Amino acid sequence: MSFIQPPLKHDLQYTADTAQLFARVSHQPWAMFLDSGYPQSQYGRYDIFVADPFVTISTVENGAESQNTYTEIVQNGEKTISHDDPFAILNSLLAPYQAAQNALPFTGGAVGYFGYDLARQVEHLPNIALKNDALPHMMVGIYDWAVVVDHREKTACLVSHGFQQSTHQNWSALCALFDAHAEAAIETDVDPRQAAFTLTSDVTSNMDFKQYAKAFDAVKHYIAEGDCYQVNLAQRFSARAHGDGWIAYQKLREISPAPFMAYMNFGGLQVLSGSPERFLQLTDKHVETRPIKGTRPRSDDVLQDQSYAQELQQSIKDKAENLMIVDLLRNDISKNCEIGSVKADKLFQLQSFANVHHLVSIITGKLKQGKTAIDLLRGCFPGGSITGAPKLRAMQIIEELEPNRRGVYCGAIGYVGFDGNMDTNIAIRTAMYATDDNGEGEVSFYAGGGVVADSILEKEFDETLDKASSLLKTMQYFKPSH
Repeated sequence: MSFIQPPLKHDLQYTADTAQLFARVSHQPWAMFLDSGYPQSQYGRYDIFVADPFVTISTVENGAESQNTYTEIVQNGEKTISHDDPFAILNSLLAPYQAAQNALPFTGGAVGYFGYDLARQVEHLPNIALKNDALPHMMVGIYDWAVVVDHREKTACLVSHGFQQSTHQNWSALCALFDAHAEAAIETDVDPRQAAFTLTSDVTSNMDFKQYAKAFDAVKHYIAEGDCYQVNLAQRFSARAHGDGWIAYQKLREISPAPFMAYMNFGGLQVLSGSPERFLQLTDKHVETRPIKGTRPRSDDVLQDQSYAQELQQSIKDKAENLMIVDLLRNDISKNCEIGSVKADKLFQLQSFANVHHLVSIITGKLKQGKTAIDLLRGCFPGGSITGAPKLRAMQIIEELEPNRRGVYCGAIGYVGFDGNMDTNIAIRTAMYATDDNGEGEVSFYAGGGVVADSILEKEFDETLDKASSLLKTMQYFKPSH
């Protein structure tokens, strides 16, 4: 493949800790950091960050009925409202900006989150769970420049296709900002949200063991009745907090590095994701998804840790769960892939992270002519590994049994480039931190697991705690008594 360099490219001094570089813009609204967890994460290579989008897209649910959802688009300072499908809106906004492939994974385009409840634009779901977060279903910016760090090649650069005149006008200032001798941050007025991060209450769950058991039994009943094969059942943790979520995110990436991490700053909302799971990657028509299903905890005792990993690899139950989701995702990506191109390349690969072992499978395909990354994303949304099978019935059961809407959790975070390429995670191990103008707010996160016919209540409940352990440990660090 021949690569064409973007017209604007400025080499930067490489640093192993991209967080230091991103800190120069982390305070800006709509600043986003797609973080590979390097060097602690053995799977990391590229870090990407952006700020100052020239278009912002926010999909908001207005009132009790999800049919009243609308999308607010801000472009060149002008705000417009659309009731069209949010995926179609993003497709149309990206369409005028097309760029050739180049050697970097991302050189400008759309970056943001696609919340779990964006599924309501794809499927008809009941309105039962509490919408306490009231978060937008989708928040995506379109960016004309990006900083890309390649940890394998030990390079870093600022890149842009220069679609916006303002990028050309500000290019020298941008280069200076990220050069090694630049100040660590831009001087700004003091913002209360930039104060040190502190928890101001204990972390609590929306389901104690008894409540979880009741929901678990209901899932088992639905499975026995033939409604479904598997349902991902999650509990929600939350605490009151004050200060800057960027500080909490830096601790999370230290405690639990993962290959598909992300930090997103929307001002009154910050998203802190420590996800280990790729959802969809599209590179020059090549489609890849890597569902995770099957979990065991890590142990500080080497022999015990090896025992957990071996037990997972030999588990017929976990392999069966994984295979259900592989079949579901093969079907989902086939909607927008060439006939006969979809294959399960690898099954049940062991991957070990800071707090858990996982089984990961790899499914690939080739995108159909005339289809876009957004078409692929919509056709697979939300990821089957965090709903269950069959997907629609599992989502209906989730809405019935989980007390709270999921928000960003179990949606996707990532980019869709001007070159048509895409990479997204499944937004698990992900916290949402919503604050008021005084920096007071609530941090919330979820942890769940797939319940199947032979699931054991205590083991499934403990698995949710294992998955939440990194975020619980991060929050514990910021308790005042620490």
